[in-house]
Amino acid sequence: MIAMSKDNNVHANHRQRMKKRYKDHGADNFHDHELLEMMLYYCYPRCDTNPIAHKMLKEFGSLQNLFDASPETLAKRLNCSENIAVFVSLIPAIAKRYLGSKWGAKEILNSHELAGEYAISLFIGQQVEAFYVLCLDKKFRLIKCTKIASGTIDEVPIFIRELVHHVLQHNAAHVIFAHNHPGGTINPSLDDNVVTTRARESLTLINVPVTDHIIVAGDKYFSYAHRSPNHVDGF
Repeated sequence: MIAMSKDNNVHANHRQRMKKRYKDHGADNFHDHELLEMMLYYCYPRCDTNPIAHKMLKEFGSLQNLFDASPETLAKRLNCSENIAVFVSLIPAIAKRYLGSKWGAKEILNSHELAGEYAISLFIGQQVEAFYVLCLDKKFRLIKCTKIASGTIDEVPIFIRELVHHVLQHNAAHVIFAHNHPGGTINPSLDDNVVTTRARESLTLINVPVTDHIIVAGDKYFSYAHRSPNHVDGF
């Protein structure tokens, strides 16, 4: 069980100092364990959460691994209460909703930088590979972003017929693909290249160009379009 030690005189004002530091300077100058320590104030009202934060990070190795874990995994590996496990696992879910609402439904994705940043926000908390189709209008404004497939840690099945149907359904003028590599590199695999080529060729038959395919790994992305600087209406 993650032990709850009572605050002593040394730590009596520690929480207030940490909060003031955050309010005055923001989160950039905090270490990961310090941010986690502050977050845990709301799980443990009257104890020193610093050693608890260190124990959590030691068990999972990073904030990303910690936040990506399911409530069941958190409760089992940390031997903590259900309330604490659910609280921790809510962090990426809320962050994803926040970023989604921040971008908005009519966001213009007319560069690989914008497409890459948007794609990163899609995969927060995703522990398996998933494949999204971003349907855009003639001015590259986002019409609809849909996850059309979800797979395992290292592969996701794509059905071309379903992809074409989805693009036609939303009357897309341009399309961007986005998928993730949860535990690996941002570099495309041979299978990624094959799927990308097949999907592009299929959409070419209905006169809808694929303007980019973004691969996300953590907070980094690879853009097929950016790799080919001379692309026009596709890569």
